[in-house]
Formats: sequence, C-alpha cells, structure tokens
Amino acid sequence: MPMAPDRDKFAALLASAQSLPPIVTAVAHPCDSAALLGAMDAMGHGLITPILVGPETRIRAAAEAAGATLDGIEIVSTPHSHASAAAAVALVREGRADALMKGSLHTDELMSAVVDRALGLRTARRISHCFVLDVPSYPELLIITDAAVNIAPNLDEKKDIVQNAIDLGHALGFDAVRVAILSAIETVNPKVPSTVEAAALCKMADRRQITGGVLDGPLAFDNAISLRAAAIKEIESPVAGRANVLVVPDLEAGNMLAKSLTFLAGADAAGIVLGAKVPVMLTSRADSPTSRRVSCAVAVRLVEARRGAPPKSVS
Repeated sequence: MPMAPDRDKFAALLASAQSLPPIVTAVAHPCDSAALLGAMDAMGHGLITPILVGPETRIRAAAEAAGATLDGIEIVSTPHSHASAAAAVALVREGRADALMKGSLHTDELMSAVVDRALGLRTARRISHCFVLDVPSYPELLIITDAAVNIAPNLDEKKDIVQNAIDLGHALGFDAVRVAILSAIETVNPKVPSTVEAAALCKMADRRQITGGVLDGPLAFDNAISLRAAAIKEIESPVAGRANVLVVPDLEAGNMLAKSLTFLAGADAAGIVLGAKVPVMLTSRADSPTSRRVSCAVAVRLVEARRGAPPKSVS
C-alpha cells in the first residue's frame, strides 16, 4: 500500500490555532456519537469550548453510547432540531458564542436559521463556502470556492464569494492571496460565460471593488496551479501557476474539483462557511477526524483575525 501523504501544512495550521485561545462554539444538535465526538475532540485539542444545543436526554444518551463524559460542558436543552438551530444562532446573537458547528441535523436546517432575516446572522456579504485543502503535491494550502452553498452564482454574488475567500486567505496568514478565476480556457470568449465573468471580476479588483488579493482569469485549472503549463501557454501573471485560491464557475465544478483532489490526489480537506457574523463549521459524519479538527482550526484563525490580531503564517 502507498504511504499516507504527509500533512505538514495542516499540522502547521493546527499548531497555529492551538497557540490561540479556544473559541466558544455553539454546537447545534449533537445528538449522535459522530457529531458529539467531533466537538469533544476539538475541545480536547484546545480549539473550542463547546456549548451543546439540543435535546438534553438525546445528547447524554449519545455521550453514554460513545463512552464520553460531559462534565463541565454547558448544555442548552431544546425540543427538536429546528429549535436547536435557532437556539445556537441565538447564542451568537447574544454574544455568548464565537462560532457555530453543525451537529446531527440537516445543513438546510442550520443555514435557514443563520440566514433568517429577523433572527439570523446575515451581514451585507453573500454567504459562501470555502474548502481548505492540503494537497501533498502542492507547496501551500489551497482554497476552493464555492463548492457547497451557491449553486450557480451570478457576477455580483461571485464578487462576494471572491472577497470571502480573500479574507480567509489573510486570516490563514497567506503571504499573498493569489486568486485564479477558473474556466475551461484562458481566453475571454463570449460563448463561454464564465470567461466573461472572470474578466469582469479582475476589472472589479482593478477598481477596488474587490480588495486584498491579486486576481487573474480566466485561467484553466492547469494554468492556475502549474508554472510549466502557464509557461507553455505564455501566460505571464503573478497568479498563473501559483494560485492559492481557486474560484470555480459553479457548485458542480467546485464539488467535482475538490473531491477529485481528495480522492485521486490524496488531499485532505476542511471546510468553513463565511459571510455570516461568525464562522460556521458544516462538519458531516463522513469527515475524517483531521478534517473536523482543521475546520475548527480555520474557525479559530478567522475569529482571531476579526478580533484584530495580526495573522500568523502557516506556511
């Protein structure tokens, strides 16, 4: 069997987050062993201080089944999953929690509470998802967006998706945030709408409608991450071949790209939802312990960045 890929970049990210204070995290409906143990593991690694929000009898039953103790952990009891999502969001609104973590409820239930216009956590920014990947063959962390929330974003929505990713890159301590706007080709062709949107996003950055990153696009995937491919196509830019943020045309492309890197290139992936008042960790039962842990580490870095602390490099 091949050796497991080295996770130096994720290890560095975890270490940087563990050097910071744990963040108080409202865990919505952790009513099965996987969800509960994910929160407990993050607590054990010094990343979060959980507040467990859900039916107390079910939470305690899950803990007993998992052989875990809940001594000293606050539980906010609710009757069902919809109430769990609302109560977890309310903890944030009350200033009692710095972040949200999905438990054993549907993603739609939690996100509906987050985006509720009256009682949710909306900001002026579009909500979007970022995968953070440790690809063994790539020299730095790689962000892919959006592969989980926005199905077919328009140009205005993509502007926020790009800005969210740039802000995440800064929170993670990237030396420079180099954003590749992906398409199937690297030239602008009106018959391929994603190439036109890529060019428009780059001009938005020129006009400071998008700030904090260096953008180039359209770029095909190979031109974005391979200096050799960029040189063959005679593409000269500070992004081509060196991108650390990949902005995909739509959710389907992003989902396939992220999963291809995970299952074929041996990448490990963590995820975070941005654009709300606090980071949202959409962990799932299929996530590895490392993925859950690193998603929490990303949230810690985001919370610390929003508090005004200078970011530490994880390279």
